[in-house]
Amino acid sequence: MNLDYFNKDLTLDMFWAVLLGTVIIYAILIIYTRIFGLKSFSKMTGFDFINTIAIGNLFAMTIGTGSPKLLMGAIIIGILYGMNYLISLIQFKSDKAQEVLDNSPLLLMMGQNILEENMKKCKITHDELRGKLREANVIRLSQVKAVILETTGGISVLHSDESIEIEDYILEDVQR
Repeated sequence: MNLDYFNKDLTLDMFWAVLLGTVIIYAILIIYTRIFGLKSFSKMTGFDFINTIAIGNLFAMTIGTGSPKLLMGAIIIGILYGMNYLISLIQFKSDKAQEVLDNSPLLLMMGQNILEENMKKCKITHDELRGKLREANVIRLSQVKAVILETTGGISVLHSDESIEIEDYILEDVQR
């Protein structure tokens, strides 16, 4: 068996350079995360997901291939963090921008009624819906007040044994 593939181009100098580059880029990622906040660790919107993939790719390319070079990789990663922060800020300041840039939450169930058109629209199956109801400890459909597909892709199940109504504020931004 030829092991050249596994140690091709590996020199001691290269090992130390990759190790140092990895530590530096990793530290820069931590610094950027501290500067721009922890939002990237919460449930992600579409923009957060794109940003995470791009940053992960740049991180791997910078330390693994040296292209882009260390400083350029750090700058590009910083620009991506900045763009994601800017988009979040714009969405926070403008309801219209929020509406244009992000999906609206979508109602999947209202009370015991499954909204089939909305289920088809977002390609959620009945098996997935039942699974989310079970995760929320719903044992009777009569307990369900609403089931919502959130902008992050998560599903929220609002339920109660009591005969109380959901306040309008809770469903204000939900597409019906």
